[in-house]
Amino acid sequence: MDGLLRLSRWIDAVTAFIGRHIIWLILAAILVSAINAVIRKAFDISSNAWLELQWYLFGCVFMVAAAYTLQRNEHIRIDIVSSRLSQNWRNWIDIFGHVLMLLPFAALMTYESVPFVWSALRSGEMSGSAGGLIIWPARAFILVGFFLLFIQGISELTKRIAVMKGLIPDPHPHHGSHAPLEPHQ
Repeated sequence: MDGLLRLSRWIDAVTAFIGRHIIWLILAAILVSAINAVIRKAFDISSNAWLELQWYLFGCVFMVAAAYTLQRNEHIRIDIVSSRLSQNWRNWIDIFGHVLMLLPFAALMTYESVPFVWSALRSGEMSGSAGGLIIWPARAFILVGFFLLFIQGISELTKRIAVMKGLIPDPHPHHGSHAPLEPHQ
């Protein structure tokens, strides 16, 4: 288990590094959008490439940050149900979810994305929009995102098992419940 925990720490470090830095692409997307809007209004010039670049940046953030969201335990849960369960039950639900749902789905999407990306890369496929961008980078974000989600899923599964065996403290002691909403006054 020590080797798996070392691997988990390495995966967590990579995921955290990517997650903390990928957010800058949101600023880039906002700047691209703002500059494109100003140029379009001021000079009556526009390009589909600018719009597609904005979509690529947002898509990259969404796909690549999914693993970081999982690592930080910020994904969507049914808190009203899970908060009423014991910690042991929540651990088992996480293990079940990771083994039977997350890992197989992320592995399948990674596997299926390889020819999808390779085909676009090899053919030099371009957007159907006039003046659009090449397609393979957008497809590569899908591949990278699901691969990162898969390896982070392995890390989360490893940590959950280690927590249940008492080998490490729970990295998310308030597992399954976010801060309550403030009452309206």
